[in-house]
Amino acid sequence: MLSVSPTLDIDSHYPLTEDQIAQFRRDGYIKLKNVLSAEVINHYGPIITSEVYRLNTMHLPIEERDTYNKAFLQVGNIWTKNDTVKQFCWGKRLARMAAELLGVRGVRMYHDQALYKEPGGGVTPWHADQYYWPMSNANSVTAWIPLQATPMEMGPLAFARGSHKFEAGRELGISDESEKEIGRSMKEHNYPLDDTPFDLGEVSFHYGWTFHRAGRNISDKPRAVMTIIYMDQDMRLIEPTTKAREQDRAYIAPDIKVGEIMDGPMTPILYSRD
Repeated sequence: MLSVSPTLDIDSHYPLTEDQIAQFRRDGYIKLKNVLSAEVINHYGPIITSEVYRLNTMHLPIEERDTYNKAFLQVGNIWTKNDTVKQFCWGKRLARMAAELLGVRGVRMYHDQALYKEPGGGVTPWHADQYYWPMSNANSVTAWIPLQATPMEMGPLAFARGSHKFEAGRELGISDESEKEIGRSMKEHNYPLDDTPFDLGEVSFHYGWTFHRAGRNISDKPRAVMTIIYMDQDMRLIEPTTKAREQDRAYIAPDIKVGEIMDGPMTPILYSRD
């Protein structure tokens, strides 16, 4: 892999306080400022963007797409296709934060995923990420990394505070139905909505079962976001129960048997305190 310039800080320790860790586990997410420098984002962001447009397979006009595909251009596992993106995704800074927030001894890569909400892009309906992942427990976390400051008009990620402990709606993938049903449940059960902009360098972390959504992008610029999904290094594969989980298993853990730790070439350990 390419060596990291000492001026591009993606490996140093970002000190989390006990209160921040407790907040994450209570609320199911946390937003943290100044996690990545402008220099880091300005270096890696254009490379990630270039790969997104090179690898994107969605070319229909927005008005001809379904709700899922109106929400964003989605490209995953870019780390396997570009060494500079791999360097970014394998950075120790974010991985250690993920492990400390989850309270596990280490984390593996599950996958990366770029989510580019084009100008005019639609809402990202309410959902929980772990619906798509064949994981044996709840120790998974998504780092949501905007590659620009993200004001409200761009559709920043919004969270239902405390919803990672709410199980109804976990059977719904991203759809018009999930937007309606989960949205109604969040209101009925009084889960507060945290819907605020992201500063440049601000990163959020949310549990795989935290319900979240995003608004439309009514600006004239793409909302460029990179995500890295981390899981407990001891996470085991469960029998896939949905088509989405079957597809993930086939691509990410094809040689792993149900019940085994997901220790394969697609799921390397990115940080461990051992």
